[in-house]
Amino acid sequence: MKIIILGAGQVGGSLADHLANEANDITVVDTDPGRLRELQDRLDIRTIEGKASHPSVLEQAGALDADMLIAVTNSDEVNMIACQVAQTLFNVPTKIARVREHDYLQKNKAIFDDKAIPIDVLISPEELVTMHIKRMIQHPGALQVLDFAEGQAQLVAVRAYYGGPLVGREIAYLRAHMPNVDTRVAAIFRQDRPIIPKGDTVIEADDEVFFIAARRDIRSVMSELRRLDNPYKRIMIAGGGNIGARLASSIENQLQVKIIERDIGRCNQLARQLDHTIVLHGSASDRDLLLEENIEDTDVFCALTNDDEANIMASMLAKRLGVRTVMTLINNPAYVDLVQGGAIDIAISPQQTTIGALLTHVRRGDVAAVHSLRRGAAEALEAVAHGDSRSSKVVGRTIEEIPLPAGTTIGAIIRKDEVLIAHDDVVVENGDHVVLFLVDNRRINDVERLFQVGLTFF
Repeated sequence: MKIIILGAGQVGGSLADHLANEANDITVVDTDPGRLRELQDRLDIRTIEGKASHPSVLEQAGALDADMLIAVTNSDEVNMIACQVAQTLFNVPTKIARVREHDYLQKNKAIFDDKAIPIDVLISPEELVTMHIKRMIQHPGALQVLDFAEGQAQLVAVRAYYGGPLVGREIAYLRAHMPNVDTRVAAIFRQDRPIIPKGDTVIEADDEVFFIAARRDIRSVMSELRRLDNPYKRIMIAGGGNIGARLASSIENQLQVKIIERDIGRCNQLARQLDHTIVLHGSASDRDLLLEENIEDTDVFCALTNDDEANIMASMLAKRLGVRTVMTLINNPAYVDLVQGGAIDIAISPQQTTIGALLTHVRRGDVAAVHSLRRGAAEALEAVAHGDSRSSKVVGRTIEEIPLPAGTTIGAIIRKDEVLIAHDDVVVENGDHVVLFLVDNRRINDVERLFQVGLTFF
């Protein structure tokens, strides 16, 4: 595909990295020549220096014959105008834009329409990150929780703990030990190295285990891998920006929520917007304030300001003062691996969350969902199977018969309202949603070809 990416920031650069490795024709547009040079030195892509919404710049970038335009600059307005120009002057078939401002999103059906601003796919990073954090709060002890088929099935990552019933045992023991719960271990990462699990694979303490199951069975499976944490009740949020406010609004009816915000004007605004959340004026790094608000009795401390360093320092202080779990928003990818697993329990990368949503619309074939995992090294994909045994390499075949690329496993199949765990004898039918796990996302082209009707796999 010929794809133009507008914006060479963290999201645009990460997306270019993903797509350039998959034999796409990529052009990146940005006003920062240094950032463009850095990308061009590392990736096989074209770069154009200029303003992303200018017609002459888009024409130079190849908009006349582009298949897709992805606008992820730091300006909502530039992203929107670029999509308008791409449609009006160049008739680009697919236009995707990142829009952050809540005011625009509230009226999205009226604003983002072919008769107004022609954006085919709208991506809201704040909304995606908020949903991600909310799922983590709903599943205490999980490192990552991903929805498939509108939440019917979930892929969950947990760290196996000493003393867990399954630790030190073969994976096959799980089925015998829990005969009424069906699940599949999709992948294991041991000391950052991927392991494709088999029945005789032994789970070790500290393994990062990805398993898939129906939503109702998730807690039962988690209890086999680690000590099952009690449900969270008390949440403290550092930062009352878009993400902090959205998160508080989405959970305040079920949990006890406090927000700490430095700006008094923003505090007053939050107090008017939120019904059951306690809004505190002050710094999340103020030790006395945290102690006064009983940080030691708090279940989750979410550091969600726009400042990575402030988030990290506040999180470390909260952990030292006795908070149970710390979730920290970190924009700089270089920090994520450095801090997670120490004082910070879960490092949240907005780029990784956003990339998954973007890739859903870039993948060839009928792809319903994509999730980027482990800072982009792995990927979970929900593909819809079409055709019959003559036109498809998937339909009419058992899981065992499907010629999966190396490093790829099928975790589950969602058939209407039923979640089928992908045992070897399960037969794929037309219309099934197939959840795959790739430990090496460079094989994504092979997986895409596998699900395209009428194409030869090899």
